[in-house]
Amino acid sequence: MNEQQLFIKIGDKIKELRELKNLSQQDLAALCNFEKSNMSRIEAGRSNLTIKTLFKISNALKVPLKDLVSID
Repeated sequence: MNEQQLFIKIGDKIKELRELKNLSQQDLAALCNFEKSNMSRIEAGRSNLTIKTLFKISNALKVPLKDLVSID
């Protein structure tokens, strides 16, 4: 797996968890204090996420940080 594939897998996981919580991208972005366009880039795998960003997303989704980066 290369770097880009990793970003896409993490973005897919965030989207999956967001949808399970019945949140829109706009809702999750607001909870994280991000712009919706940033959340869109994250979910599309076009962003190299920092631990701080992942932590904000995990808190907003009310899931452990490890759930965002658990890759098969």
